[in-house]
Amino acid sequence: MVVRQAGGVLPGGLAEAISGTAEEIAAVLRGATGAAGAPGGGAGAGRDAGGRSGSGDVAGLPVPRSTWTVGEAAAHLAQANALMADLAAGRERPYGDGTPGSLAEANEIDLAGFTERDPGPLATLITDRAADFLAAVEDRDPDALLSTPLGGMRPAVLGSYLLTHMLGHGYDLALALGRPHMLDAHRVGLTLPFMLQAMPQVTDPAAVAGLTARFGVRLRGGASFGVFVTDGAVEVTQEPPARPDCTILTDPVVFLLLGLGRVDPWPVIARGKALGWGRKPWLAPRFPRLFRAP
Repeated sequence: MVVRQAGGVLPGGLAEAISGTAEEIAAVLRGATGAAGAPGGGAGAGRDAGGRSGSGDVAGLPVPRSTWTVGEAAAHLAQANALMADLAAGRERPYGDGTPGSLAEANEIDLAGFTERDPGPLATLITDRAADFLAAVEDRDPDALLSTPLGGMRPAVLGSYLLTHMLGHGYDLALALGRPHMLDAHRVGLTLPFMLQAMPQVTDPAAVAGLTARFGVRLRGGASFGVFVTDGAVEVTQEPPARPDCTILTDPVVFLLLGLGRVDPWPVIARGKALGWGRKPWLAPRFPRLFRAP
């Protein structure tokens, strides 16, 4: 896929990260044994003479920590990239009411109406729709607010949203298929504009009820920010608080995986990938559970 530069609409590196992530997800899908376009297989293949799985078997593999199969997760990614391209072009697409539950319901409705599950064709759709997004966003005013399932976003934040979404599901597909994932510190840094804007909207009301706390979050070698929780209300700031109740230091990739609900806090803490200290260090493992990934 050719990267079309977004003429100042997207911050430096974001267009390349979007196209590169889409291509790496496509490579994971095409590299699955028997997927369309991969050696030794084609659409609808079953098992070959050596007993290797064909594309139908690959599409049916379960995705860890999900109710979806590989084929369903890849189909969702293709559909989501198409949705993002439409939003970047200024076409409004109703898609839930912004709450995690309504977004999950909208995902299932869309999947039910889209029958493609073959990894090969879906790989092509994922990269093509990412390219459509990059082409469409070039024509946007950088300060314009675009309508999205999580409220109004400037084009740069919408691009960050697209990258975040692809990284989360790309990680799932890589894990399911036993391939290296495509997350790194640079790409995680580019997800922060979306993550910081979305946090107050994806707060779990039950988890923050009655809680008042100030968090300082630091990514190793990267950005820092603050999260203020006041009895159910959440505010995110570009700078950490001067006197946090709990400071969290975490590896950037682990931060994103925690934020998207892909890993659990305690094993991460046990391996030293996330640390918490301050007047209330016990709040550190609780922090990721204050939010529900959309």
